[in-house]
Amino acid sequence: PRSGNDNTRARQSNAPSDKTCYPFTLWPALLDSSLRWNDDGGRNGSVTIRQPFAMPGKFLNPAPTVIYGHILIILLAIATQRKLCFNKRFSNGTQYMTQRKTAIITGSTSGIGLGVAEALAAAGMNVMLNGLGEPDEIEAIRGRLAKAHHADIAWHNADMREPAQIAALIAATCERFGQIDVLVNNAGIQHVAPVETFPVEQWDAILAINLSSAFHTIRLSLAAMKRRQWGRIINIASAHGLVASPCKAAYVAAKHGLVGLTKTVALEAAEYGVTVNAICPGYVRTPLVENQIAATARARGIPESAVVHDVLLGAQPTKAFVTTGQLGALAVFLCSEAAASITGAALPVDGGWTAR
Repeated sequence: PRSGNDNTRARQSNAPSDKTCYPFTLWPALLDSSLRWNDDGGRNGSVTIRQPFAMPGKFLNPAPTVIYGHILIILLAIATQRKLCFNKRFSNGTQYMTQRKTAIITGSTSGIGLGVAEALAAAGMNVMLNGLGEPDEIEAIRGRLAKAHHADIAWHNADMREPAQIAALIAATCERFGQIDVLVNNAGIQHVAPVETFPVEQWDAILAINLSSAFHTIRLSLAAMKRRQWGRIINIASAHGLVASPCKAAYVAAKHGLVGLTKTVALEAAEYGVTVNAICPGYVRTPLVENQIAATARARGIPESAVVHDVLLGAQPTKAFVTTGQLGALAVFLCSEAAASITGAALPVDGGWTAR
């Protein structure tokens, strides 16, 4: 039957153009239009849609049709709910991650790693934190991120000098979240001394944490990314991965090695939808840099204020520290589809340091 009753005409959906994650807001036109034809043929702004499941020349009883139609719509909405989140955006125009992905970030209980964790959680990712520290303090960080971003945030205390513990970190992340979509290698330590007096144990520790740990996380994660035809690996290198400074033999060697590792893995993964890039920050005022300031002052026999002004910021033409927020924003961009053709790059964020 047909009806000209306005109350039974199909209505246009007023769902917002930037679709939210509430899939049922997309369906009111379909729900209403399953009941009737429109007598006006759509001329008065209503939607003309034939009754679903109707055979030519016949119309089914509306009641079971509506019921079956609603069930089908609900099932479709559940099945596609994650895809309906694709167009949601931040107020500043930055697009959310296209689905709830999982990131693992080494060395992420403070400094750059924590800034990146904050940014990725805000972009819609679940995050596995890693790092050393007081359990109560780390739990406070974990809880704050989870509450602020409605994300699943976990923490693992793997020692990044130990391959077996790194393997346990990867396994724990996969067990909890199912897979690793984004790998951020950020763990790092520093020691400042002239090469002839550089402690051997410090050399070994810096190479293990700053370089070898990235090799181990990548070798344990890359195969699954290749199988899924999607992945993002971000290595937090340094401006010292591009240029050198005195008294930092191990750090400079490790960061140059990390840039080389980035390029090699990028080539190996290029045909599998996996990008691999290095972010090369200048000086960021993190706990690590605070320790560097004191160590450099001792090594050079100058005041700490002179280290900041003449040594650290003296290398950066902007005369300003890089912020963790800036680095986190770059990491989010590298995880987006807009950055799918950026791979094998060493991206300086150094206030112009390496432009000299």
